[in-house]
Amino acid sequence: MNDTSAIALPRRALLKTGLGVGAALSLPGAATTRAFAQASPVSPRDRAILDVARREVERNAATLWKSDIAGIADFGVHSSVPRFHFANLENGTVRSFRVAHGKGSDPDHNGMLDAFSNVEGSNATSRGAYITYEWYVGKYGTSIRLGGLDPTNDNALRRYIVMHSAWYAEASHVAEWGRLGRSDGCFAMAPDEFNEALWHLSGGRLLFADRLNFG
Repeated sequence: MNDTSAIALPRRALLKTGLGVGAALSLPGAATTRAFAQASPVSPRDRAILDVARREVERNAATLWKSDIAGIADFGVHSSVPRFHFANLENGTVRSFRVAHGKGSDPDHNGMLDAFSNVEGSNATSRGAYITYEWYVGKYGTSIRLGGLDPTNDNALRRYIVMHSAWYAEASHVAEWGRLGRSDGCFAMAPDEFNEALWHLSGGRLLFADRLNFG
């Protein structure tokens, strides 16, 4: 018997001798099975969002308490578009909702953020990384306290910039006016969607805001 005669054994004989299919393919002269990579189910937009989330979580890792989920606010797109993204870094998924920006950032009230500001009394949205603290009940009902981690938003606590729910962030407002209403600089979401932030973003996670233009 030569070295390649085992390949000619019928399948039943291979099983009887304890050789599985994988073992048979590993024998000299056996055909090589090529594994083809499957297309990723993650869209290019979601992949970009996840990349920003990973980058900002890593940049602020020493401050954050949890790194499983990050909130990414893309103020480069219109307020009528779901532009607040919950990026799950553990399973690689993205879920998107609407969020309002500050009236000081959109004086024309056209739905586009024109400028960021970190100045007290500006009623504007600030760019940069935030840490989400605990939730509490205050002026806007149940809200999530935020701490600014960059020089561009380090007045967040003094300015009372928080996450909260608001009627002007509901889909019905977009249906009637073509845009969301404006906050005093806070991250305002529709009441039913704000529960997502209470459940999945509070408690020491990252929120990052900038003009990202993911669409």
